Amino acid sequence: MSLIERISQPGKKKLLAIDGGGIRGILALEILQRIEDLLRPVVGGESFRLAQYFDYIAGTSTGGIIAAGLSMGMSVREILDFYETCGAQMFVRANILERLRYKFESEPLAVKLKEVFGSDTTFGSAKLQSLLLLVMRNATTDSPWPLSNNPYGKYNDSARPDDNSNFPLWQLVRASTAAPTYFPPEVIVLSGGTNETNRQFVFVDGGVTMYNNPAFQMFLMATVGSYWARKPAARWRTGADQMLIVSVGTGTSPDVRSGLDPDDMNLLFNATTIPSALMFAASTEQDLLCRVFGECRAGASIDREIGDLIGNVGPLENGSKLFTYVRYNAELTGAGLAALGLTHVRPETVQKMDAIDGVAELHEVGKKAAGKVSREHFAGF
Repeated sequence: MSLIERISQPGKKKLLAIDGGGIRGILALEILQRIEDLLRPVVGGESFRLAQYFDYIAGTSTGGIIAAGLSMGMSVREILDFYETCGAQMFVRANILERLRYKFESEPLAVKLKEVFGSDTTFGSAKLQSLLLLVMRNATTDSPWPLSNNPYGKYNDSARPDDNSNFPLWQLVRASTAAPTYFPPEVIVLSGGTNETNRQFVFVDGGVTMYNNPAFQMFLMATVGSYWARKPAARWRTGADQMLIVSVGTGTSPDVRSGLDPDDMNLLFNATTIPSALMFAASTEQDLLCRVFGECRAGASIDREIGDLIGNVGPLENGSKLFTYVRYNAELTGAGLAALGLTHVRPETVQKMDAIDGVAELHEVGKKAAGKVSREHFAGF
């Protein structure tokens, strides 16, 4: 079945979103492994892949790597193996000399992404079995760029000189993961034969946008007619009985600077901490929007005032929720790890996006967080 045939089929739609978070993507993968294991006997047997179940898969930064792999039909185990084998090369912060060298030769992440996805696989390739959303930040225009391979999208038209579907998939994934101070930006050229379309854009990590958690943006791109510009009537229908959104995080660290001294808050401190603070706030906001406008079946408490919003609560009354929603994540603080029974895991070991030395612990945390996944959360879909 072609992608157009699949997305045009009437009936219920299932959507999956995966946060950014560097090597902490291993935590998300353990949760996804649990989901795949639960769905396999019900949906497709031993050959089952999540791309057969989820019609739309979104990811930012490390979540973009995972989302692209799943959309291509890779098993979660295959992607986990990739992270375990190549994590040290992909997520270790590059020093100044290495960043200069990367201008003249391919850096490790680009090489690995070409190997996994194929250097000639495009964003519009038939190898992608589901709709795919990748989030990056266009530093040239100072704006977020959530790109979807939706064949009905305005900029996925072969008649256009700036057809997004011609971009190499590996390069878009690389652009979404170009975390500042880790890797140099990714440069993508729109070439169409005229001065207007031969434009160079510089892209950096999509995690430094409002969509480090891309769940609600994915919902909008699935249901708003403007994102289906070439066939607005094909947009997906809403309803708690018609759409399921599963959102998977890579861990949060709300008290990472407990005991902070005000005298420490100098210019350098602000420059290095404000981006992470904005990313955390944006991810939480996306989660909150999904719980307010969706019927939440699972998710930890957002804060002590809001709670978890599980059930039919919020401004939309009974029967008017736009989708069913579940959120799986883990808190990587001392208290959060203790609640998972992991008092031996040190928070500082698993909180960093380049916590290569904490891979074994990230597996542990992910497996514990995966224990929250229940087949009942997917009932009716």
